[in-house]
Amino acid sequence: MAIEIKVPTVGESISEVTLVKWHKADGAWADRDEVIAELESEKATFEINAEQAGAVKQIAKEGDTLSIGDLVCTIDTAAERPAAVAEAPKKTENKTAEVKKEPVSATDVKATPVAAAIIADKKIDSKNIVPSGSNGKIIKQDVLEALTNPGRKPGMTMFTRNERPEKMSNLRKTVSRRLVEAKNTTAMLTTFNEVDMSAVMEVRKRFKDKFKEQHGVNLGFMSFFTKACTYALQEFPAVNAYIDGDSVLYHDYCDISIAVSAPKGLVVPVIRNAESLSMAEIESAVVELATKAKNNKLTIEEMTGGTFTITNGGIFGSMMSTPIINIPQSAILGMHNIVERPMAVNGQVVIKPMMYLALSYDHRIIDGRESVGFLVRVKQLLENPALMLFGKDPVNALLEL
Repeated sequence: MAIEIKVPTVGESISEVTLVKWHKADGAWADRDEVIAELESEKATFEINAEQAGAVKQIAKEGDTLSIGDLVCTIDTAAERPAAVAEAPKKTENKTAEVKKEPVSATDVKATPVAAAIIADKKIDSKNIVPSGSNGKIIKQDVLEALTNPGRKPGMTMFTRNERPEKMSNLRKTVSRRLVEAKNTTAMLTTFNEVDMSAVMEVRKRFKDKFKEQHGVNLGFMSFFTKACTYALQEFPAVNAYIDGDSVLYHDYCDISIAVSAPKGLVVPVIRNAESLSMAEIESAVVELATKAKNNKLTIEEMTGGTFTITNGGIFGSMMSTPIINIPQSAILGMHNIVERPMAVNGQVVIKPMMYLALSYDHRIIDGRESVGFLVRVKQLLENPALMLFGKDPVNALLEL
C-alpha cells in the first residue's frame, strides 16, 4: 500500500512553497516520523516527515515550486525493510576507497628536475601548480608562478566573464517585495544620534563572568539595547504603533523583532513581551532565536507580530546606515560599529568608544519630536545603565518625582 505525502498548510497567507532539499533518496527506506524533505515558504523553512515506515518514491524535484496540497512523494508501506547488514559492505568499500586516496609525494610529480627540486625545497603542494609544459609537465616558471600567486588554483583564471543564473528563494522574494513595499508605502525618514558606550562596556567587563556563571548565557549588547528601547517605547507610544487602515493601532506591550542574518536571507524573529523580561531572559531569547535562524528552524509564529525592530549592522563593521522599516511596524533602530573617537568632555579631548544610532521611522504616524525624543532617551539609558532599573533616575524614583 502506498500513502501520499502532500504539502501541508503552513499559514493562512501562504499558498506555495519550494522543495529545497530531499533528505531521503528515491527508493530509500524511511522510518515513521523520520524527516523526508525540507520545504521553504516565503517566511520560514520547515520539514515534512514520513507518516508511516516504508520506501520513498519521489514525485517532486528539488527546486520545484509546489502549491499547498500538491503531492511531494509516496511511501510504499508494503515494501520490505532492508537488512542493516546490506549497507555494511558499502560503508567498508567507501572507507577502503578513502584509505587508497594517499597524497602524491614530490618524487611522483610530473615535473622537470629543476621544478621538482624547487617543489621539494619549498614544500609546495603540486595540486596548486598549473602545468604549462608539454604533456602536462610542470616547469620552473609554473612553480615560480605558484609561489608568486599562492591563492591561484589549477584551471582558475584571475578574471572571467562567466554568468551564473540562480533561482530566487521564496524567502529572498519576500524580503525583496517587503523592502520595496516599505519604501513605496511609508513616509520614511531617518534621524541619527551617537552614544558613548563606555558605561555599558564597563558593566559587561565587570560582571560578564558572574553573569555567565549564574545565568548560563553571555552578557551581550543586545540586552542593553532591547531593555533601553522598551522603556523608550513606553514613553513614546507612537514609535511602538502602526497604521491599520484608517486607524492607528497602539500596543501596550513591546514585541521586539531582532534582525538576524540567516543562511538563506534576513529574518526577524520576535522577542515577546520584552518589557517584562530580565536581562538574562532577553539574552537567552536572543541566543535561542539566533540559533534557530542559523539552522533554518524558525517557525512562522516566531517571525510574526513584532511591534518594533532592532538591527545590528555593527557586527559586519557598518559605521552608519539607514535601515528600512519592517512593515507594518513604524520604526526600526539601527546599531553600528563601536569606534574609539576623540570627544570633547568638559573642555578636554578624551578618547571614547562611540556608536552611531539610526532610527528610521514612518513620518505619517511619528513626528520629529517623538523620533528625536525616543532616540535621545535610548542614548540616556545606555550612557547610564543604572536608569534601566526603574526607567528613570533612582533618586527620582525614590522621591516619586
